[in-house]
Amino acid sequence: MKERVELALNKVRPALQADGGDVELVEVGEDGIVKVRLKGACGGCPMSQLTLKMGIERILKKEIPEIKSVESV
Repeated sequence: MKERVELALNKVRPALQADGGDVELVEVGEDGIVKVRLKGACGGCPMSQLTLKMGIERILKKEIPEIKSVESV
C-alpha cells in the first residue's frame, strides 16, 4: 500500500511545491492511518491543517479507499 500512497502523493506535490512546500511520507499504518510530514513553507503555514485534511487526505481517500485518515507528524 505504501507505493500506492506515494503515487497519490505525487499528484498533490506540484501544488505544494508551487507554494514552496512539500510532503514527505513517514508511515503507512496497518490501521489505515497515513503519517506525513509537511516540509518547507507548508511546515509552518497556518493553513497547513486545512491543506492536510481538505487536500492531501481527501485525495488519498479517493485514490485508496482503505485509508482512514492522514496525520501530520
